[in-house]
Amino acid sequence: MLKSFSLGLLILIFLGMGPLMSLKPSEEIVVGIKERNWVDSVFNSLSPDQRIGQLFMVAAYSNKNEKHFREIDTLVMRYGIGGLMFMQGGPERQARLNNRFQGEAKVPMLIAMDAEWGLSMRLDSSMNFAKQMTLGAMNDEKYVYMMGREIALKMKRLGVNVSFSPVMDVNVNPANPVIGNRSFGESKEEVTKRGIAYIKGLQDHGVMAVAKHFPGHGDTDTDSHLALPVIKHDMKRLTEVELYPFKKSFEAGVMGVMVAHLYIPGIDSTKNQATTLSKPLVTGLLKDKMKYKGLVFTDALNMKGVASFYKPGEVDLKALMAGNDVLLFPEDVPTAVAKIKEAIAAGQIDTVELNQRVRKILHAKYWVGLNNYKPVQLANLKQDMARPLATVVQEQLYEQAVTVVENKNNLLPFRNLDTLSIASVAVGVAPDNKFQEILGNYAPVAKFSISDRFAPDSVFTNIIPQLEGHDVVLVSIHNMNSTPAKDFGIGVATRAFIQYLQDRTDKKVIVTVMGNAYSLKFFENVSWLTCGYEDNPVSQSLMAQALFGARAAKGKLPVTASAKYKSGTGIETPSLNRLKYGVPESVGMDSKVLAQIDNIALEAIAYAATPGAQVMVVKDGTVVFNKSYGYYTYDKTKPVTSNTVYDIASITKVAATLQAVMFLKDQGKINLDGKISTYLPELKGTNKEGLILRDILTHQAGLQATLPHWQKTLDNRTLAQTYYASTQTDVFPNEVTPGIYSIKSMEDSLWAWTVSSKLLPKKKDTKSYEYKYSDLGFYIMKRMAEHMLNQPIDEFLEQNIYAPLGMSTLTYNPLLKHPREVIAPTEDDNYFRKTLVWGTVHDQGAAMLGGVGGHAGLFSNANDLAKLMQMNLQNGEYGGHKFFNTHVVTEFAKKQYKESRRGLGWDKPAPDGNGPTSNMASPSTFGHTGFTGTAAWVDPENNLIYIFLSNRVYPDAGNTKLVKYNIRTRIHDVIYKAIVPKT
Repeated sequence: MLKSFSLGLLILIFLGMGPLMSLKPSEEIVVGIKERNWVDSVFNSLSPDQRIGQLFMVAAYSNKNEKHFREIDTLVMRYGIGGLMFMQGGPERQARLNNRFQGEAKVPMLIAMDAEWGLSMRLDSSMNFAKQMTLGAMNDEKYVYMMGREIALKMKRLGVNVSFSPVMDVNVNPANPVIGNRSFGESKEEVTKRGIAYIKGLQDHGVMAVAKHFPGHGDTDTDSHLALPVIKHDMKRLTEVELYPFKKSFEAGVMGVMVAHLYIPGIDSTKNQATTLSKPLVTGLLKDKMKYKGLVFTDALNMKGVASFYKPGEVDLKALMAGNDVLLFPEDVPTAVAKIKEAIAAGQIDTVELNQRVRKILHAKYWVGLNNYKPVQLANLKQDMARPLATVVQEQLYEQAVTVVENKNNLLPFRNLDTLSIASVAVGVAPDNKFQEILGNYAPVAKFSISDRFAPDSVFTNIIPQLEGHDVVLVSIHNMNSTPAKDFGIGVATRAFIQYLQDRTDKKVIVTVMGNAYSLKFFENVSWLTCGYEDNPVSQSLMAQALFGARAAKGKLPVTASAKYKSGTGIETPSLNRLKYGVPESVGMDSKVLAQIDNIALEAIAYAATPGAQVMVVKDGTVVFNKSYGYYTYDKTKPVTSNTVYDIASITKVAATLQAVMFLKDQGKINLDGKISTYLPELKGTNKEGLILRDILTHQAGLQATLPHWQKTLDNRTLAQTYYASTQTDVFPNEVTPGIYSIKSMEDSLWAWTVSSKLLPKKKDTKSYEYKYSDLGFYIMKRMAEHMLNQPIDEFLEQNIYAPLGMSTLTYNPLLKHPREVIAPTEDDNYFRKTLVWGTVHDQGAAMLGGVGGHAGLFSNANDLAKLMQMNLQNGEYGGHKFFNTHVVTEFAKKQYKESRRGLGWDKPAPDGNGPTSNMASPSTFGHTGFTGTAAWVDPENNLIYIFLSNRVYPDAGNTKLVKYNIRTRIHDVIYKAIVPKT
């Protein structure tokens, strides 16, 4: 719980985002009686030496050995140091050491961390948030507050109560080697707004914020870790720019400030006198003139900016005499204590003033809760540190920062995917990078990677011929650094390659910089330029999503990179409602519950219900779960990946034929209550003449479930030579499976056998047929669609739906596009084809047709199928394209008859709960399952999509364990349980 704490002049106030401790100079002291009593009691219990010890905050490393730990033990127990600053290590190791050292302390210590962009700045296995330049690109500082909150919660869980952040430096010097992307930018106003939001986020949640590096480290070209930077500005300029954010942060209530190691002769002209050691600056400017009453920390006293000029102990004394309250990172505490005691004895240090600083430190300890110190609980530490909501904030930060700098003719985001041929060249990253993975989720992308940032020209030259045929080349630059003197890690050959593509080819060259915005100065001649500011899997994913319009780009440059690319540059691009990729909590789902899917999927594999599977969950247009399990076969030689392509069997009915039928209905070309013979005159005079389209689509037209057409093409259980040949010719063009080709007239034969088939008897006392699931209706619907479209259905779908959606795997006859190695095999067919079916359709009827059936034949991975389902969920709108002009999907997805659960073509939940979906699925749900072990369900009410793909028919189609163990429906149940109820 936050406590009232003055630090001399603190009160609790409410400022917009919540309560924040005030350090306004105009405020009077407000100290609670409990706080005063605790501070007095502790202070009076300390000896003079122990009071001096409270001034020191020592560096501790959880990744070092026991010798280092015993050194800290000594400093805590013998010298009574007041605080620790934890550096490199790991969360659990640090928590254990925290408990050890705090247990040894007479007075609980302030525990600090330098965690500007999260604990990952110091600790392994910890989440990183965005650096401040990235935050500066956003147009809403509320996200900065949220980041501060999440960092504070993680710190508190780890026993940390002081954060050396935010950086309040105005970075006006592009050559700055130490601040750069650690600053919010070059605008003092924007730095101030975001800095105060960060401060509030930390302090509203019980962690003391420390603004740094006073009086401003933004206009230097020297690293104070290595030398003493010089700032030659006068007080007028310092007041107008550098001091502005600090003054505002003081007014907003920041509880601590860190003084930088700088040489500013306009304030103190003493030779080599760092500001940290300058009384005119620390006491005269900061405390007296600016009336700052909070804790004043030195920057680390081991840094060369001060350590080069004074010995350990001497530098600590000078820092204390300058007016600092907390001496950070002392190199020799015993010597420093001795020096301070000598100064007190000599009258150089006023004991009353020293005691006031000690009391100020004790007040800070009370505020952070050390009056009621409790050890860090180690149980569930790892889980608590991985707080799922923090990943939502992490995602939002990088999303909001994505900046489009140049966008000639509004090419971005990519719209007409069927007109683009895209290649991606990723420089400085391995082939398995997240950026190219996500790009490939949106469209077929030819991917090239050059892992060495400084690869020679020859490496780039070798790629150029492979870019032929691609009109768009996306060059992304990764693994950059923040050093201006080293060109931010961008190799000369990389820049020459980009220039060559622009000057010597007619390709549209898009440059994506995944690093420091100052590097944009190298790309002033680029027509399409984007900046992601940082390079990690999250930022890579979000940049790729923005390029394809899954997410809007809203960022603005927070700094001036060149005369052309000034601060504030940024072109906003829209969202095109393509699938996003994010974390479950971003759409109100519980990732821990979704993780239960793993158990069910692995159970299916363990029980040999299927050798492998893909599971995808989409909520509110965001893919929040996308996992692959098991192997292609039970010999476990090839694992399933997200790129594995499955035979989706009867999902073809709704993913292919029904899309064409809905298109015709949307165009006003068919009447669902009209007779099929109206659209297929060849059916006149047959028993199919009077069948109604609505009845055919709902499986209530009296059609038989299926007809084993394939059996008619056998001769004594072998393939009849009348129908099949072993080589492909003009007479036998249709590939049934490699090495088996059916006769050109096979489709006519199957159609004749379908037309001549008997109808089922009608229900007694009625003129209607009972519901009977039938493949034959989709033989008929395919025939009708092709007749009316005057085009083969596979060509129509590819041109009008699949290619515009950017699909690469959802296709008939996948072997025409993909190697067999990416396709999961189905049945080891010992009765018809006498071979393992691998890469061609499992269904016999569709195979006889050359792989293109109205009822079966499609292949896909989960991602492409989810795209199609999302388009249907959005009633035909996707990616800036309108596939249907009316709400035809909604019409087709409605339950049509009381006697049947079916929609028009679509399957739906069973009213009695004994159906193919979860019982928790809403009545509006629609989708389909497939014989090979697949399912695709869309729930408009919950804005939810579920995809399950498997090859359960391998090696035997008689394997029914997937149904026996309710694998698909149980996973569907988990998905609904993962939806967090809205409050």
